[in-house]
Amino acid sequence: MRCSRMNLLLILVAAMGFAAPASAAAPQIGDPAPAFSGLIGTDDQKHGLTDYKDAELIVLVFTCNHCPVAKAYEDRLVALQKDYKDKNVQLVAVNCNNLPADRLEPMKKRAKAKGFNFPYLYDSSQKTGVDYGAKVTPHAFVLDKNRNLAYVGAIDDNMTAKKAEKHYVRDALDALLDGKQPPKTETKAVGCSIKYEKKKMNK
Repeated sequence: MRCSRMNLLLILVAAMGFAAPASAAAPQIGDPAPAFSGLIGTDDQKHGLTDYKDAELIVLVFTCNHCPVAKAYEDRLVALQKDYKDKNVQLVAVNCNNLPADRLEPMKKRAKAKGFNFPYLYDSSQKTGVDYGAKVTPHAFVLDKNRNLAYVGAIDDNMTAKKAEKHYVRDALDALLDGKQPPKTETKAVGCSIKYEKKKMNK
């Protein structure tokens, strides 16, 4: 059976994505979400987790500019923030890659071109990704009202939006907003591996 180019691409990035974990002590479901602060956004302002203290829930997504899987999910992230804004859900995107295409100036251009309606933050130190154990782009973390990890993994089950049947992040948000536990708390995130520098991984 012949695979489509999109399926071949997904297989390749999946193989790239499951490299060594970013942190051997990544937080588990139910653990407090690691705090972060001082991350520069595409708005040239500094951002931290406490800046979103008024949000009922937070969706933290590790993403970047260059990854084809991350690009495939950009419109879905915009739609998610739009759909859940009135429910007091805040999406925050963080880029930990230090490749030339993934630095702050290209991020600003990407955010403007795609109409990002959520903060897009640059962490050149890569500490945020290490602290959360983020492995690929995109990798989603849903934080509950107490800022504990409630869901970790993929955004949905297909790189092609029209083919997605299971919407893990949306299902987690709907459950939490209804005072319930997410139907799934962990799934395997598929994407391009975050390019961690060894000296930062070992800290």
